[in-house]
Amino acid sequence: MQEVPRFFESFEIGETRKTLARTITETDFVVHAGHSGDFFPHHMDAEFCKTQPFGARIAHGTMTFTIGIGLTATTINPHAMTYGYERLRFPKPVFIGDTIHTEIEITKAQIDPKREGYGQVVEACSVKNQNGETVLFCEHILLVKRE
Repeated sequence: MQEVPRFFESFEIGETRKTLARTITETDFVVHAGHSGDFFPHHMDAEFCKTQPFGARIAHGTMTFTIGIGLTATTINPHAMTYGYERLRFPKPVFIGDTIHTEIEITKAQIDPKREGYGQVVEACSVKNQNGETVLFCEHILLVKRE
């Protein structure tokens, strides 16, 4: 991981980037269930899932979020930090064996109304599977120091 210092003024609306991809494994399901305590049968019980609409175990939404957003963490900006996430949605399920990547677009930049010397940058994050289908969407809000 490398450090890439960027101030608020250097972000451009429409700027895009795409992450590397990662394949989701059964180990991911088991480890996430253990960490989160979420052993809901939709994630852990293959026989139960055969009776459900998707027909197979589906990934925890929180795991999809964690991995999808984790893929975006490729550089360290010492002038920025996460302020929060909004509009989180899971339009399609993720299954064991799916390969996901994240596409990011800067959609908004505004002066922070509460913090002098800072701006807010909004990254639209679309996590996509190997078929190009969006499996997660959210807006990542960054608090970024101004020059």
